[in-house]
Amino acid sequence: MVAGEAGGRRKRPEGKARVARVARGPPVDPPRVARVAQEDPARMARVPLVNCIELQMRFLSPLDTEAVKGLCRSWFPIDYPDTWYHEITANPRFYSLAATLQGRIVGIIVAETKELTQLAKEDRTILANCFRRGTKVAYILSLGVCVELRKQGVASLLLESLISHLTSEAYEVVKAVYLHVLTTNSAAISFYEHRGFHLHSFLPFYYAIQGRRRDGYTAVLYLNGGHATWGALDYVKLAATVLCRAPAALCRAPAALCTLSPRRALAALCRRCNLAWLAAAPRLRRVAHTSQAFFS
Repeated sequence: MVAGEAGGRRKRPEGKARVARVARGPPVDPPRVARVAQEDPARMARVPLVNCIELQMRFLSPLDTEAVKGLCRSWFPIDYPDTWYHEITANPRFYSLAATLQGRIVGIIVAETKELTQLAKEDRTILANCFRRGTKVAYILSLGVCVELRKQGVASLLLESLISHLTSEAYEVVKAVYLHVLTTNSAAISFYEHRGFHLHSFLPFYYAIQGRRRDGYTAVLYLNGGHATWGALDYVKLAATVLCRAPAALCRAPAALCTLSPRRALAALCRRCNLAWLAAAPRLRRVAHTSQAFFS
């Protein structure tokens, strides 16, 4: 399904996995589900897999290393080292959650939490400068689902589990969850945007895939009061909101300010300009690179 990087979790006993049962429904035969998904996609769309009692959630354990390795190598273009698979299945600092169908892993999400000061330089602008040392963010390393079972709500269930974990009282210090995604992975970009993420920055030559450098985006979802650096428009919004909450007898004019359409129109225009710039950046970089090569 998608790839990126986030999360932290409480330490669990070695080799054990907690299991959470999802919404109830009729028993499912995995081979039959895969066959129906290929023969009649419309039928599968009418009966989401997340409604099946056989779909369960559990954390990965060292016994899952080989299975996860096979799945990731078939899902993602990035070739992770063997040590990476051992880490995500055994190290408790990773939030490594699996969706299983009758015991078979059909989807995973892997995430970790980091302090803001530990992030790479290009990622430190995710949060505003007002957030102090010790503030944490979550990074989604991987999110993937078996091809034949996609668009059944499994990826959404995994992501929602992570976000629910990060918004619990114990993780109030986590102010954002972010990931990296290829600029050409439109399905993943659309998936995240429909779930509240927005494209934050363009990363030229970020990925190395099969000997070639590929561009990427950083996508961010803010949690627990986190936010990016504010611009002038954000301060106008804040002022209007504060004034609107004042007693009506004291602020009839500010109350009207909140309903003005120009403010909403300007906000929408800024969002569209930002998306247009992010979409155009890879093309502009290629044009500049070609021109430089021509004149040299």
